Amino acid sequence: MRHRKRHTEIPHTQVSETLIACPECDLVQHEVYLPTRGAALCRRCGAELYRSAPHGLDRTLAFTLSALILYGFANFFPLIGLELQGNTNATTLYGAVDALYDQKLELLSLLVFVTTILIPGLELLGMLYILLPLRLGKVVPGFAAIFRLIQALHPWGMIEVFMLGVLVSIVRLANFATVVPGIALWSFAGLMLMFSFVAQTFNPRELWIYNRRRM
Repeated sequence: MRHRKRHTEIPHTQVSETLIACPECDLVQHEVYLPTRGAALCRRCGAELYRSAPHGLDRTLAFTLSALILYGFANFFPLIGLELQGNTNATTLYGAVDALYDQKLELLSLLVFVTTILIPGLELLGMLYILLPLRLGKVVPGFAAIFRLIQALHPWGMIEVFMLGVLVSIVRLANFATVVPGIALWSFAGLMLMFSFVAQTFNPRELWIYNRRRM
């Protein structure tokens, strides 16, 4: 294994006894101790195995807490408001789900509920469940199960797709009424950014190391 430096020879004192398998070519090799912001590369194919990011756990926890706050705003405040002939009507995300259900679009209503409310909420709560106890130096009960659940749920969270649909709807409705973006719409935009930041700072290897140290 090598890290992102010009030299490729690694002193024996910098090699760990821990083994890691490359996710690309499955080569099993020893881990190496990295400098700050360094990255370990596979000796065979050059794929990135892991990187050293300072305060990665703290950053991920901070972004997760911020995402939870924005998630609350996005679900309980008005999404958009319409002004037409002096009448104003606003709806929340739950109201949009109910409206789809009332229009006999049960499957679409269920899809919106699951992908924009249920799964993002479960993912954030799961992240908080495993991150907060680790940050406080405690053993996390059910760590492996919750971690696998988060990994399984992540591809099904489709906030970006929902936001794209909302923006398209706003453009079309603007021809018939005055559209007023609500707090929830801006919160959804911020929530998308927080999920992106969490994905960038989330280091599964670091979490496993923290968990092993606390056991």
